[in-house]
Amino acid sequence: MLTGASHTLVFGAGRLTPHPVLDADAAGSAAAVSVRAMIKGSFAGRIGSMVGDSGPERVLIAASFVNRVGNGLFNAASALYFTLIVGLPAVQVGAALTVAGVIGLCAGIPGGHFADRRGARTIMMLALLVQAVSMATLVLVESWTLLTVIATVDQIAAAVGGAAWGALVARVGGERPAHFRAKLRTFVNLGVVLGTVGAGLALAAGTREAYVALILGNAASFALCGMLLLLLPRYPVLPAPPRERRRLAFTDRPYLVFTALYGAMGLQYPVVSLLLPIWIAEHTEAPRWTVAALFAVNSAFCVLLQTRIGSRIETPHDGGRAFRVAGLLFLVSCPMMALAAYTPVWATAGLVLAAVFVHSLGEVWESSAGFALGFGLAPDHAQGQYQGLLGLGFSAGQALAPAILTTVVLGLGATGWLLLALFFAALGAAGPALARWGTRTRPQPFAVVDAAS
Repeated sequence: MLTGASHTLVFGAGRLTPHPVLDADAAGSAAAVSVRAMIKGSFAGRIGSMVGDSGPERVLIAASFVNRVGNGLFNAASALYFTLIVGLPAVQVGAALTVAGVIGLCAGIPGGHFADRRGARTIMMLALLVQAVSMATLVLVESWTLLTVIATVDQIAAAVGGAAWGALVARVGGERPAHFRAKLRTFVNLGVVLGTVGAGLALAAGTREAYVALILGNAASFALCGMLLLLLPRYPVLPAPPRERRRLAFTDRPYLVFTALYGAMGLQYPVVSLLLPIWIAEHTEAPRWTVAALFAVNSAFCVLLQTRIGSRIETPHDGGRAFRVAGLLFLVSCPMMALAAYTPVWATAGLVLAAVFVHSLGEVWESSAGFALGFGLAPDHAQGQYQGLLGLGFSAGQALAPAILTTVVLGLGATGWLLLALFFAALGAAGPALARWGTRTRPQPFAVVDAAS
């Protein structure tokens, strides 16, 4: 449903640290052993094990979850607040957020490089502080100019924080990084779902106070996320090899190609949130509850399947194959969605829900491939810079997606759906070759090369 370091309409991400463990001095005590066994077998113990394998993993997952709950609270209501409550024209709101988004795109790579050289945790906490302040300031907005300024500051901080978040994920992952990243994405998705549900309750009230509560709730989530990051250890900055180029990511051709492919494959996200609802409304007689149901199915399956599938996709080669599987699943799901316009009413809902299930499987495989390739092809000492580049490509794809899907695909009807399916399949087919190219061109670790010489 979402990407591990996604840049949403107005916000970024978060992370965290260790859980308390039982005192080692009590290990010899039979009573202590019994207590530990009871705790381990308790519901809380099982939840703790499910959340993460180590203290830093649990902290990072908890921080990201808190931050995404806040995102869900606000993102579902942001446009309505500025248009209905503040009274700004929709065109002005869209223009302000577009300006902010374009400027924010430029901040990810330098922000990531800064995180590599000054510490990802420190940069992430600073970005979260800026976002907490800018979000709270939105309640004072009464003009287009002020909205543009505040949203731009927020988007710059979100881009910097997103790159630092990627670098921090790479450090916290431990010995089972794929398993950790899959769990992280699971709880990120769950946080957005819960936040969106909370936003629905506030939207039902429809008062200014309810909207303000959503905005301040999101601001609080940034602040809490930043405080949780204090629990993370201070990871030392990894030294860069001598004479390395400052903008290393821009010279890495395999990674640049992967960034472009990943950004293009990102068109699959608005397929469920934008394209399919319009298709259902304009071309079928399906009941309107089908639209709400497809969101629930997409979210539920992504949450339930992410860890099961994603934990097995560890290496760049695994990621390349997973990228191909995702393309093939989208090749199946898109024609299924198109067929909904040509089936009897009694069959339309079932066909659409089945198509969303297949699409959700593709989404899980695609996101897992993105993790394996995005982190696996990036050098450890430059993860922030590389994650900033990947975030730039993904955000650019998301910015172009609405125009492409609503004009080209909808304009061509069923033919547009088939072309979209073939487009996804072609992107996925390039995954294995890209993984081989990227792995072949990775430099040997500097320490190994130094020892060999």
